[in-house]
Amino acid sequence: MKITKRVVDGLVPDPERPRVTWDSQVPGFGVVVHPSGKRVYVARYRTLARKQRQLTLGPHGVLTPDQARALATQALADVRAGKDPAEERRSPQVPGLTVAELAARYLAEYARTRKKASSAAEDERLLAKHVLPAIGSRAVAEVVKADVARLHGDLHKTPAQANRILAVTAMLFEFAERVGLREEGTNPARRIPRFKEHPRKRYLSPAEMGRLGSALTELEAEGPEGASHAAILRLLLLTGCRRGEILDLKWREVDLDKGELNLEDSKTGARSVKLGPPAIQILSNVPRTGERVFHPRLGSASLIPEVYQSWHKTLKRAEIANLHRHDLRHTHASVGVGAGLSLYVVGGLLGHKVAATTQRYAHLSDDPLRQAADRVSGLIDSVLKGKPGAGAEVVPIRRGE
Repeated sequence: MKITKRVVDGLVPDPERPRVTWDSQVPGFGVVVHPSGKRVYVARYRTLARKQRQLTLGPHGVLTPDQARALATQALADVRAGKDPAEERRSPQVPGLTVAELAARYLAEYARTRKKASSAAEDERLLAKHVLPAIGSRAVAEVVKADVARLHGDLHKTPAQANRILAVTAMLFEFAERVGLREEGTNPARRIPRFKEHPRKRYLSPAEMGRLGSALTELEAEGPEGASHAAILRLLLLTGCRRGEILDLKWREVDLDKGELNLEDSKTGARSVKLGPPAIQILSNVPRTGERVFHPRLGSASLIPEVYQSWHKTLKRAEIANLHRHDLRHTHASVGVGAGLSLYVVGGLLGHKVAATTQRYAHLSDDPLRQAADRVSGLIDSVLKGKPGAGAEVVPIRRGE
């Protein structure tokens, strides 16, 4: 159809991706409707080298359809003359801007100013460890979907991490489009299928918890640093808190009289964490030497690497395999569900805002019933087999029971 003002005004945005409508009069001339509703006129063509390009002509409202069509006609005539209008228009201030340089701008101008400190740090870690080694030296304008799909696909053995890396790559190129470093609607990380994720169901068994406790006692005996790290690991298990909620804990968030932590920020915002007597005792024994409850060693910027080392040393001593620190949170929840607490209450302990998040523990609520069923059926089976002293007694049940 011919692109007219009425046609453009009537186009309905797709909430998932940009939608292009092409003009019937000038091949290659079209209008892109973004999910936000923004309408932009474009000209699409192939260079003499057969590279596909898309030239942004300008937004609807600033340009009329006839003005945009005239610009497209001129641009396509330049293409036939051997020119590349899209390439010629690229900003002379950022010739050959690399993905590594883009990442530095993204972190400085967006992640560290718009996101939580922990989220920005995670973005930086994923970019430095995975994205930049793969495509960091590439020009921003030259990265295509196949490059990002390959990066994502190479990490198929760790689907959750692969999906996080795909997400940060998408945010990186969305930032590039927003600040004019890449053509709008060309994000190479869009519409790449995510891997299916399977939530971990690893919990400490009672025997493992016993060995872990002994190993933590050994860690405490190594000195002040070991005692501090052991306190962190014990609190993660005793409170079900996330790693950052304990590592970043400040004394002003600790109320030992009321037995609670009043976290000013967490993954789900500000929240209160109720403390049991063992957790209160641990915090009572931590020296108050500054604003924060736990401090990295002198000269270190973060607690994470040193606690990581202590964690793996402790697991080796306890002879426990395939356990992540976050599994301490899972164990806290599993013990609660196994003790008969409702999923609603367990969700409250963990700070879940969405009930569905707690559903991963639903199967554990069957454990007490399973134990009861095993005991009752075992007693009945013993009597049926005529075993003496089985201990099963038939008691009449009154009406209504």
